[in-house]
Amino acid sequence: MVDEATKKTLAAIPLLKTKAGPRDADLWVQRLKEEYQALIQYVQTNKQADNDWFRLESNQEGTRWFGKCWYYDQLKRYEFNVEFDIPVTYPTTAPEIARSPSWTAKPLN
Repeated sequence: MVDEATKKTLAAIPLLKTKAGPRDADLWVQRLKEEYQALIQYVQTNKQADNDWFRLESNQEGTRWFGKCWYYDQLKRYEFNVEFDIPVTYPTTAPEIARSPSWTAKPLN
């Protein structure tokens, strides 16, 4: 069962309509545009709710994504790198997210 806050967040994100992966040339460009629009909207929604917790960017082809995620616990910021490749069979196959083994804890100012 999905709680109301999750439903509200999902309702604010545009649906992805193009079923295409990296092998689908022009359709992949359209899918990538949809992915970016959804990601931008999600980040904006999180910032408005004071729930900013990640930054992502991709290579020019949109097949390799990388960035940082973070969270706060007991007045420390824990930050880690993430990266993942989009499988050639995407969106049928989900990407596997790899996390950097090095965590960084930073005290809050």
